[in-house]
Amino acid sequence: MPEPGEARTMERRSRFGKGRAFPKGRQSDPGALARVRALLGDRPRRPDLLLEYLHDIQDTMRGLSMAYLTALADELRLSLAEVYEVATFYAHFDVLPDGEEPPVLTVRVCDSLPCALAGAEGLADALRGALIPSMRVVTAPCMGRCDCAPTVEVGHHHVDRATPAAVQNAVTQGRTEPDMPAYVDYDAYHAAGGYRLLQDCRAGRPDADAIVATLESSGMRG
Repeated sequence: MPEPGEARTMERRSRFGKGRAFPKGRQSDPGALARVRALLGDRPRRPDLLLEYLHDIQDTMRGLSMAYLTALADELRLSLAEVYEVATFYAHFDVLPDGEEPPVLTVRVCDSLPCALAGAEGLADALRGALIPSMRVVTAPCMGRCDCAPTVEVGHHHVDRATPAAVQNAVTQGRTEPDMPAYVDYDAYHAAGGYRLLQDCRAGRPDADAIVATLESSGMRG
């Protein structure tokens, strides 16, 4: 019967490979790991919840340091590369270098192709020179508002067809929350006939050949 310490070593070796007591790469900081575990509580450690947990850490810590990303990767049994790729894919996460304090407010300038063609680079330079030092200006991936280029996100508030003056105005007024548009909820959509075609397809009306023919005749690509 192995002693408790030996059992832990055997478990690590079975998990991470023969002869290694720890995984390759960056190790979790004990303090960050404890904070992440406390934040997640008794919720399941499933990889499909990665995005939700990144939001939780971002909202609580005002940023995603590498220590927190490493701790989350350890908790979810994912590689740090997987967690980092997700965290840096979306515009609304603040991935911070080690030792950098979370900013009071982050202003994100979309630098996707439509925004770049609309002057995003010059806009970012102008904002870096105009905003107060405690606020951070960064470029960010596509925000899905290509028809309103260039787009800037002040906190979570989008400024479309942005100019330095419009962004500065949003900052001054403290407009950092999203403007929620009026939308049709599920019940109203369903009552008005929403998903009727889906229900028909599930019932075999129309059949598969008719659906394929409709798609082919539509000329859709992609």
